[in-house]
Amino acid sequence: MKGFRSAQRFLSAFSGISPYFRPRRHLMNAPEYRAEMTIRFAIWDQATSVAGLPAEA
Repeated sequence: MKGFRSAQRFLSAFSGISPYFRPRRHLMNAPEYRAEMTIRFAIWDQATSVAGLPAEA
């Protein structure tokens, strides 16, 4: 039962975040999509404070 609850918690949190990383691809050409995703990931890094941490090997 613990695995199910963990999965439910993850999915409930992820459902609010995942649309942010899935723009309406069919409405964009490739350069627009890449630019949009670059912006979104930069904002995500800022919001989660990942940008200042060293990368893991």
